Amino acid sequence: MTNPTAAMIVIGDEILSGRTRDSNMNHLAKELTKVGIDLREARVVSDDRDAIIGAITELRDKVDHVFTSGGIGPTHDDITADCVAAAFGVSIDIREDAYALLAAHYERQGSEFNAARQRMARIPDGAVLIENPVSIAPGFAMDNVFVMAGVPAVFETMVASVLPTLTGGAPLLSQNLRVERGEGDIAGPLSELASEFSDLSIGSYPFQKNGIYGANIVIRGADGARVDAAMTRLCEMFPA
Repeated sequence: MTNPTAAMIVIGDEILSGRTRDSNMNHLAKELTKVGIDLREARVVSDDRDAIIGAITELRDKVDHVFTSGGIGPTHDDITADCVAAAFGVSIDIREDAYALLAAHYERQGSEFNAARQRMARIPDGAVLIENPVSIAPGFAMDNVFVMAGVPAVFETMVASVLPTLTGGAPLLSQNLRVERGEGDIAGPLSELASEFSDLSIGSYPFQKNGIYGANIVIRGADGARVDAAMTRLCEMFPA
């Protein structure tokens, strides 16, 4: 049985400019691996309407689940919610339940619930809210697209609330072998191994440290016995 698939869209000019380092993709990849959902693709797009709509439209038809991070705050460049609405062809406006959550939050804080903050209550028609216990402003799910905040602490809590609602597959297992030989030397045997174990993912990740060249070979798959067999074969190819 093939595991469900996923893609991620990281949204924000600050990521592309290098001003902000993204950690959300790494977190999502690890959490999806635990529940047996295969992250197949990740894209970083600018705060551009056409780019966001295009990525959502393409990826939601390509994989089982799409996760976005960024662009749902109170400022003018937070346009993700509008883009999701456009991608699905639905209208968007302030939602009463989201508005009530935010209004109560800012009242408790003694802060003004101004027009900018009210923008965070704009939700596409038909979407389901994703809880945000950190800063209250909700994310939302639209069909198979899960729209979440870019702030890592908030993103991580939203992921934690969403994943239990999804049907995963067998958890993806991995084993690693450090081989102190250049990739040119190991490429041929690895190609043979990949052909023999075509149901597994076999990756080569080179390193150079203290004058030593080598590669970490990582074998991944949902069938533990097959991963074990492939690792045994790899160790035979490259004995310590």
